Formats: sequence, C-alpha cells, structure tokens
Amino acid sequence: MPVIIVERAFDVPLSDADLQGVAARQAKCLDLYGVTWKKSVISADRKRMVCEYAAADTESVRRVQREAQAPFERIWAGTTIE
Repeated sequence: MPVIIVERAFDVPLSDADLQGVAARQAKCLDLYGVTWKKSVISADRKRMVCEYAAADTESVRRVQREAQAPFERIWAGTTIE
C-alpha cells in the first residue's frame, strides 16, 4: 500500500483533548475506507502536524478526514526511503 501523508496547520495550539477527539472520530472511518493510521508528528508549538497513513489512494484518506471533520492542508502519496 502506498504511504499517504496528511499535512495540517492550526491557528491555535492543539490540546491533548483535541487530538483524542479527532482520533476517535477517525477511528469510525478508517476501516470503512481501508485506511490504516501509522504515525503522527506534531510540532513543538502544537500548531503543525504531519500524519502518515497506509491506504490504496489519497482519495480514501481524504474521505476519512472529511467525515471525521479533521482539517488538513494537503494530502499526498509518497514512498518511504530507508
């Protein structure tokens, strides 16, 4: 499965409760669209975030984000370099 990256930016820093709320809303959609969350990295100021998913395509990840009301700037497919 391709690696799908979601870039996010926030006007105010996210709290732990904000993060948990989005994760709970997404959990309901991930299986529905065949998407697997891999990891997320949040900036030190908690105003930017990058999330990694495994999915067949970017549109599946977009659907999860929209249904979970999780704002994003960009979603793109990539390849892991190790």
